[in-house]
Amino acid sequence: MRALKFLVVAMGVLIVAGTVTLVVLLVQRAGGRSSEAPRLALDLPAGTEIVSVSGAGDRFALLLRDAQGRSRVLFVDGRTGRPAGEITLGTAVPTR
Repeated sequence: MRALKFLVVAMGVLIVAGTVTLVVLLVQRAGGRSSEAPRLALDLPAGTEIVSVSGAGDRFALLLRDAQGRSRVLFVDGRTGRPAGEITLGTAVPTR
């Protein structure tokens, strides 16, 4: 009878410990996604302004204009926060 009481108590402790471990892991995983949001730090030359921002899916585009009036589009990966590409917009050449 004494061994049976010991087994019941031991199994109860294991059930409680397992439940607590499961809850802790679920909270860590659920909270980890929001705390791991990427941060975007752009190193833009002085005088550069962000004219507009648009996005689709996991990427977004920044229309930038520098101090001389030249424009470029910078594509950023929304998952990593890193630049994914760039298009430099030239001035139009007049046609005759």
